[in-house]
Amino acid sequence: MKKLSILITVLNEEDNIKPLLEEIHQALQGFDYEIVIVDDGSTDRTRPNIRREANHRVKLVELTKNYGQSTAMAAGIDAAEGEFLVTMDGDLQNDPHDIPAMLKKLEDGEWDLVAGYRKNRQDKMLSRKLPSRLANSLIRWLTGVKITDYGCTLKVYRVDIARGLGLYGELHRFIPALAFMQGARITEVPVNHRSRKYGQSKYRLSRTFKVISDLILIVFFQKYLVRPMHLFGVAGFIILVVGIFINLYLAALKIAGQDIWGKPLLILGLLLTLGGFQLITTGIITELLMRTYYESQNKKTYKIRNTFVGKEKKAGVE
Repeated sequence: MKKLSILITVLNEEDNIKPLLEEIHQALQGFDYEIVIVDDGSTDRTRPNIRREANHRVKLVELTKNYGQSTAMAAGIDAAEGEFLVTMDGDLQNDPHDIPAMLKKLEDGEWDLVAGYRKNRQDKMLSRKLPSRLANSLIRWLTGVKITDYGCTLKVYRVDIARGLGLYGELHRFIPALAFMQGARITEVPVNHRSRKYGQSKYRLSRTFKVISDLILIVFFQKYLVRPMHLFGVAGFIILVVGIFINLYLAALKIAGQDIWGKPLLILGLLLTLGGFQLITTGIITELLMRTYYESQNKKTYKIRNTFVGKEKKAGVE
């Protein structure tokens, strides 16, 4: 098993391949490492350039089409053979010379994931830095995982944590939160960040709605995955009670001789009552689905970090 796997996902980065590989080889002299490059459906000369520049340490994984960064990362994690995994971008903005110090921090044994944060980020303020700051603040607030820079790809993991992330959609943006759900101990360090020299950025503001949708999913996974009834049941009960009180009030007015037909409050009361029943029913069904998910596959709802068994003590020896 190799010591270190460097995972890079690329899409149309033909001009960056040669300097990227040269920098990694230079930064990791003396390390036992491999470089896993996942080509996510490039349409330029990225793949031929990788083949031309590759040595025995480089492994190219070619996807049949553009699946997105999360899926490409998942393919790279499956192909990696290292004890530790490094993820980084293929656009030369991450500095491979930061990897040894991050790896050293991970090898100390206290942490499971070391995340980099771009202290002096070399990107445009309005199109990249400002939206990123707002997104980071929102993610920290909703997930409770206090990472400065969720958008920095440069991270070092223990391989078991990386393999348990379950990446798809746009979930690569929430890797610290996904790792935290596994019980990972996370720290962060400042890393060097450089401006892009070649090619164009693949990030667009149009991805914002996808990110928000996945964030809602992450919050649900984090707080209610094994107890969905606590979300749907509580909300349904509150709505049901409000609907019942409205209907009782209207019933009292009806008994008193007032005409209640056509009142908006009557429609609201009926909708809240039906909605409350539906949410409670949804909670029960979701609870049954989660139990089926865990029990049918003999999955555990917990993960043990370590088990210690003390040695038998001899008589007279403390």
